[in-house]
Amino acid sequence: MPSIFSRIIQGEIPCYKIAEDDENFAFLDINPNSKGHTLCVPKNEIDKLTDLDEESYLSLMRFSRRVALAVEQSVDCLRVGMTVIGLEVPHVHVHIIPLREMGDATFQRKVSLSPEDFEAVASRIRANLI
Repeated sequence: MPSIFSRIIQGEIPCYKIAEDDENFAFLDINPNSKGHTLCVPKNEIDKLTDLDEESYLSLMRFSRRVALAVEQSVDCLRVGMTVIGLEVPHVHVHIIPLREMGDATFQRKVSLSPEDFEAVASRIRANLI
C-alpha cells in the first residue's frame, strides 16, 4: 500500500504544494511546528534516508536547500531548521521548519492554521523559489 506521501505526490490526497522536480516533491506539513513548516520527499517511496542511493540523497538535499531558502525569505523567523526524523510515515521526509525559538524544532508544540493561512504561506514560499 502506498504511503500517505506517495498518495499526495500522485494527487490522490490534496496538499499545499510548494515545489517539485523530476525526483522530489515539497508540500506544507498540515500539522506544523510553525507557520511555513514544509516537507520535502523523494518521489520514489524509500523508507529510510540511509536506503537512498547517493545520487538520490544528494538530489533530495539540494532540493530541500532550495525550498529552505524560499521558506527563509517567506516566513518571519530567526533561521530555518532542517531535520530528517520521524517514524510515523515509512517514506523519507526532510522537515524544513522556520524557527523563532528552539521549541519550534521539538515536535511538542503545533500551530493551527486556517486553509487561507496555509494557502497564503504556500503562495509566498512558491513566489520565493529560486
